[in-house]
Amino acid sequence: MILLGALLLCALLVPPATAAPIPKLPPALAHGETLFNTHCARCHGAGARGTAQGPSFLDKIYEPNHHADAAFYRAPELGVRAHHWKFGDMPQIPGVTREDLSQIILYIRWLQKEAGVF
Repeated sequence: MILLGALLLCALLVPPATAAPIPKLPPALAHGETLFNTHCARCHGAGARGTAQGPSFLDKIYEPNHHADAAFYRAPELGVRAHHWKFGDMPQIPGVTREDLSQIILYIRWLQKEAGVF
């Protein structure tokens, strides 16, 4: 019982971990970051870390072997029904071109590598 109390006390005294800073972006990915921030960050958060409106892409479930690039093209082009998240359906995102999505996907995959997702 004393051990349990000590562990609980330690847990309360240890400050919460802060999110790791977003790594320095290679210049070649700047356009993808801008497009992501314009079209995706409102729901998926700065640095693809997620928000109350949409999931983080830095979760293992979004690694390329589970969500291939094709899924990242299809979602904004067609919308997606909620299937493994609590955020509701993702609407189609009008005005985003295939080239825009190519740049966004490169940016997301770089963030994922930096975060150790794959």
